[in-house]
Amino acid sequence: MRFTKRGSAAVAAGLGMAIASMSVPAEPGRTALTVYSSAQPGAIPADWYRPLPGRGSPPAQNLPGYAVVRVDRDIGLERGRSVLKFTDVAALIDPTTVTFQSLTDPAGTRVVEQNFQFDLVSTQKLLSRYVDRQVTVESPQGDGVSILQGILLSAHDGLVVRSDDGQVHALNQWSGVRFGELPGGLITQPTLEWDVAAAKGGEHRARVSYQTGGITWWADYNLLFVPGADANSGFVDVGAWVSIINQSGARYEDATLKLVAGEVNRARAAPAPYPEAAMRAMAMEADVAGFEEKSFFEYHLYTLGRPTTLPNNSTKQIELFDAARRVPARKELVYYGASGFGWGGSPQIDRDFGPVSNRQVDVWLEFRNEKKSGLGVPLPAGRVRVSQQDPADGSLEFIGEDSIGHTPKDEDVRVRLGTAFDVVGERRQTDFSIDTRGRVMEEAFEIRVRNHKDEAVEVLVRENLYRWSDWRVLSSSLPYEKRDARTIEIPVKVAKDGEAVLTYRVRYTW
Repeated sequence: MRFTKRGSAAVAAGLGMAIASMSVPAEPGRTALTVYSSAQPGAIPADWYRPLPGRGSPPAQNLPGYAVVRVDRDIGLERGRSVLKFTDVAALIDPTTVTFQSLTDPAGTRVVEQNFQFDLVSTQKLLSRYVDRQVTVESPQGDGVSILQGILLSAHDGLVVRSDDGQVHALNQWSGVRFGELPGGLITQPTLEWDVAAAKGGEHRARVSYQTGGITWWADYNLLFVPGADANSGFVDVGAWVSIINQSGARYEDATLKLVAGEVNRARAAPAPYPEAAMRAMAMEADVAGFEEKSFFEYHLYTLGRPTTLPNNSTKQIELFDAARRVPARKELVYYGASGFGWGGSPQIDRDFGPVSNRQVDVWLEFRNEKKSGLGVPLPAGRVRVSQQDPADGSLEFIGEDSIGHTPKDEDVRVRLGTAFDVVGERRQTDFSIDTRGRVMEEAFEIRVRNHKDEAVEVLVRENLYRWSDWRVLSSSLPYEKRDARTIEIPVKVAKDGEAVLTYRVRYTW
């Protein structure tokens, strides 16, 4: 970003007053960037940050995030009134958030007026401004170029030009148009302009801050699962990266970067259309000075320990923290035979409500985010990808992914990887009775879990007691644990190439 000076005569004509001239140095200053994200974990599609041939630029204003930009510059101010122009600001700046402050003399320097100019030059705008004015039009003709000079009468649906001999020419094709000058009011880049009143002349250290859209960040976690001594134990190596998309329309050179993790509330504008296109580039960066994390209000703040550059239309990835090695983990197999059922407004007395069996056994990976395990750091919401090494050739093979929410230290991280191939379940209703006058209902189930692996496994059977809120388990062939107001869980050990059977009976009253 840079400051430029506007000629005093032109400014005086525009503001109707005498304006002092001033010298504005062009040397770079200090830029700080704090990025906020409302991106859902795993919800940023790859089409947002990779080139898509034949498709237009993505609607950057729809990126789920924003940034607060702060720029410090040394400027020269004359005592009294002067006009200062600040260029190269983000194209998606929110002008209502802009602040200008002199750090040298904050009490004696104030902004009288502030303007944001965004009428950027384009071919169509130039043509519309040159109607009834002289232009030179170049048109292809054979192997050469035909030159036509005259007055532009219309720029709608082609060009209509009256040449110097009075003839009117309608042109559907042309290769170029030459204009005498850039019309007033058109600018080449978004510009902030201040009418500044300064009690002290000379060099000032100024700070400009504003919010901009078109920028967001999210976290990605790469886990390497190492099997343990049995089928349900193991370790994970945890690597964490942050990805930052910058489509704000500005380049941030050698900026101090901060990322805010947490749900920061903002007044919401009307929703915009869903984006269809993508970003332009991918950059990777690694250095010894990584992110430093600290609590900040009710959120967490991650500050990069080195300056970084965020080009416009780019994606940058930076390591969030050093990889954690050999974190104890547990692979959990869960059979949820009747998932998806819940209480209604009255007891579910239909015999056939709910006994349909799901055969799939879900695979979960769980580990503790604690210091003694090698972690113990706040984990921003993000997508978790898990791989395992194939011992035959040493390659890493993808075994599943999931997303996690913001996870504080000393909490469990649970990732669903997929569905087990060699372990299946079967759930069957064995009895049902109801006494509507006595308002009592009983139901019994038999659950079978078959293991076709060459090693024993433990499967957690999860049962949803969905018929009514007032229930009591009358009997169970294996010990159970009440998970919540409508769920019980029963751990089942299944031998290799074996089958385990459990039964239970439940009574509902209302």
